[in-house]
Parts: sequence; structure tokens; C-alpha cells
Amino acid sequence: MIKLIKSSFYNEDDTKKKLAEFVINADRFSMGTQCALFEEQFAKKQQRKHAVFVSSGSMANLVLIQSLLNSGKLAPGARVGVSSLTWATNVMPLLQLGLEPVMIDCELSNLNISQKILSQVENLDALFITNVLGFAADINAIATYCKEKNILLFEDNCESLGSVVAGTLLGNFGIASTFSTYIGHHLSTIEGGLICTDDDELYEMLLTTRAHGWDRNLPVQSQRKLRDAHGVLDDFFAWYTFYDLAYNARPTEIHGFIGVTQISYWDDIVEKRQQNFMNFIEVSSSNDDIYPLDVAHMEVVSNFSMPLVMKTPELCERYKRRFQNSSIEIRPIIAGNIARQPFFKKYSKEEYVCPNADTVHEQGFYFGNNPDMSEKEVSILCDLLRK
Repeated sequence: MIKLIKSSFYNEDDTKKKLAEFVINADRFSMGTQCALFEEQFAKKQQRKHAVFVSSGSMANLVLIQSLLNSGKLAPGARVGVSSLTWATNVMPLLQLGLEPVMIDCELSNLNISQKILSQVENLDALFITNVLGFAADINAIATYCKEKNILLFEDNCESLGSVVAGTLLGNFGIASTFSTYIGHHLSTIEGGLICTDDDELYEMLLTTRAHGWDRNLPVQSQRKLRDAHGVLDDFFAWYTFYDLAYNARPTEIHGFIGVTQISYWDDIVEKRQQNFMNFIEVSSSNDDIYPLDVAHMEVVSNFSMPLVMKTPELCERYKRRFQNSSIEIRPIIAGNIARQPFFKKYSKEEYVCPNADTVHEQGFYFGNNPDMSEKEVSILCDLLRK
């Protein structure tokens, strides 16, 4: 069996030993110095000013959107464009917080929103773009378009850590970006997520929104300013004053320690995922049963999993059987067209036509790409990609 993931962590045995030693010797497990160190190191690797560690990638989305509302960068009822090919918890926070998600179709050549498709959508206030499976379309052109049209851009980069377009890491094109460190993602802390931004005001709101709406995690100067503005004069009660809508999305020191241990492997993980992907795409490009992927515009493709979108539903079923009969673990491509999911049809006021996302939904699946794959496993998968 070739599974989607082979281990809980990169260099798993060594990481488990270090984790066991940390647990034995640590005198604190709630969010503290290890989480702060992981945030600092992640922000540096991502080339962002700030990173905020939270309990999951899904909570990263919820905390980000709540913070954008709290800070006035998003208005209640705003129309937010969302990739139709995405994960449920990219869309759910928009519905939960009274925003209007607008489904936008993807390109079959890279599974992402392009500037051409985006320009056909009217009256957007914001765009929450998903960088799917390590890929992107012309996201630099999208960022320029959003700036010209006064559309607030933020990114879900949970599947694309380390990918580069136009000299820029994916996750660095908008005001903020979210990441997942769930066990099946590029960098594992078992459960976890991060939000990255260069915006100081948003960063402080993220800290407040992550933990109850209080000011405990803010710099002293920001605490004093907030307390003065709200007439909080008694320091005894200041720690129990809540300034805005918020959650408890705090991670633990265990997750922070694992993050600090794993981040040293960032470059190895990205390099091996790209190397595997280049082997897969070289073979799949010569198979005319499969829609070809176009990633020539990308300097680095830190591929999450290898997607296959077949020319017909019949071909899709045939190849699914081929992979399953060879003991290869496969999955739908993310969740297919998210607008076809029951929760979306229950709560959305609109119906959306996204023909390319429908094609992916009906004629696609993916298999794993992880940095622990052996040459033999890569060779087996390449053989299965041939016509």
C-alpha cells in the first residue's frame, strides 16, 4: 500500500525521541515560549513580518476572517470570492460570520482561479483564494487586479507551502494567508495552523481574536492604548476585559515544540515534493487520457498531492480502479466543487455554475506525494500514469 502520508512527521524517529524528552522535562504545556519561537521561525521562512500559531488550519481561516471583520477591513455582508475547488472550512466561516461567499471557477490547467476568470465576476469586496495542491495560476496578475479594483486579497496556502511564482512565495500575495500544520500537510505539528501577515494592525487583532478577545498577548504599549480607549483603569480587571469577538484557538507548547523541530526540514520537504512531482508530470504529460497540467510559470512547485483529471468519467473510473487495485490510496481532489456540498446548498442564497470545477469533481482524483517516498514507490506511480 502506498498511502497518502507515510509518517506523522518528517524524520519521525528522531522527532518522537525529542518530543518524549520535551514532555518529560517541560514545566508548561499551555501556549508559551515554544509556540512563540515557532511563530518567529515560520514568519522568517515564509518571508512575512508576523505569524500567528493557532490550533488548526480551519481555525486559522475562522480567526483571520473574524479579525478582518473586527478591524473593519471587511464589512458585514461583504461579497467574498472563493475558489470553487477548496476545503469546506474556507467557506464555512464566511457563512457563519454573515458574509456572502461567491464561488469562482478554476482553470483545468492548474486547478486555480485565473485573472481571466476572476475578471468575469462582478461586485466583489474581497477574494479568499485557495492555492490548490501546490499550484497557482497567474496569481501575480490577480494581486494587481485586486489592487486596481479595491478587492481585499487573502490566501489559503494550506496546500502550497514553499511554492513560488514570479519570485514570490505563495501566501505572500495578499494582506494575509493561512496555513495548516495538520499531520497530512507539508509541515506537521499533528494539529495546527498559522496566519501570516505584514500588517501590524491586523497582527494585533489576530492575537486578540485567537484568545478570547482579551489583550494579554499584545505588546504593553498596545495594551495601554486599548485600556485607555475603553476606560479600563484597574489592572486587576484588565486581564478579564474582552474587547472584541473572539475564540479560544490557542495551540499548546507540545505543538509548538514539534513545529520548532520540524521547521528545520522545510527545505528538504519542499525539494523532495517538487522532485517527485516533476517525475509524475513528465509521465502524465504524455498520456492524452489526462488533462495536462501547466506549471511552466512556477519556479517552485511544492506539490501537496498529484491530481489527475481525466478526459471522461469513464476514464476516471478506469484509472481509479487501476490505482486501487495496485494498493494506492487515492482521494477526491480536495472536496470537488464545494458548491455541490450539502452545507453550501443549505445555506447559500445563490446557485453557481462552475463547469471546470464540475469536471474535476466528476473526473478527477489524487494520489499522495510525500517526502518519504522511495524511488521504487515513485517508479510504481509513474508506471500507473502511463496510458
